[in-house]
Amino acid sequence: MERARALGVQVFLIDHSLAQDVATVARRAVDDGADLLGVVGGDGTLALVAAVAAQSGLPFMAVPAGTRNHFAVDLGLDRADPSAALKALTDGLELRVDLGYAGERAFVNNVSFGAYAALVQDPSYREDKIGTMVRVLPEFLARHAGPELAVRAGLLTVDRPDAVLVSNNPYQVDDPTGLGRRAQLDSGLLGVLAARAETPAETAARLRSGQLHGLTRLATPDDVVVHADAPVVSVGLDGEAVTLPTPVLCRISPRALRVWVPRHRPGVVPTGWRSPGRAAAQANR
Repeated sequence: MERARALGVQVFLIDHSLAQDVATVARRAVDDGADLLGVVGGDGTLALVAAVAAQSGLPFMAVPAGTRNHFAVDLGLDRADPSAALKALTDGLELRVDLGYAGERAFVNNVSFGAYAALVQDPSYREDKIGTMVRVLPEFLARHAGPELAVRAGLLTVDRPDAVLVSNNPYQVDDPTGLGRRAQLDSGLLGVLAARAETPAETAARLRSGQLHGLTRLATPDDVVVHADAPVVSVGLDGEAVTLPTPVLCRISPRALRVWVPRHRPGVVPTGWRSPGRAAAQANR
């Protein structure tokens, strides 16, 4: 907060004991004439403000302060030093990246259904994702819990998958669980992972070895529609547990988000960036 205010940033501190919604705060900032929207938080919080920034056409600044910060990693930001993201205001670059939507909700990473969504509901998921997967997925599949799903994407149809992950840009081919990196954030493609398992024991064994049985993988510019035999479905949206009405239409908005990042970052720099201009970066916001 001190470093941001020293740079001329107007800071609003969310009080979680009160009924304050970060998206409402962001929209109010736009109405008050903000020329950039930044937010400190995890992926789910970032997505809420990113949606407002994309809708208003304003630049967006992510300050990673969550558990995993997958979006920040793919932007090359330093998760160990969240305040380093503020250097985007004085020596920054603008990245044009894609934004995913599940229904009306935006996501910066992914939206998960079925067994994947069940993982997000588990209290231990944030601290031990792989361990939670090995423990929860076999139990989920043994119970055949949750509604029956079907995925439609262009000519692809996957009936009755146990787990579905739709991502904002595809994950790398060696990352079947969606826990790792994306090669780029501006491909204009949704990634689709749909998995079916024959037995819980086989599921657990394959998860430990980093594999999933019956995996369907797709990268597509088309909308992805997830159907369910229920009027609503529990999903994991950027790691947050939410409920959406069905069918859920997932789409990608290519290069919809203007992200400002520091020029020098420890991670891999995505392609397709340009400088927003030093004068603009130093403007009072």
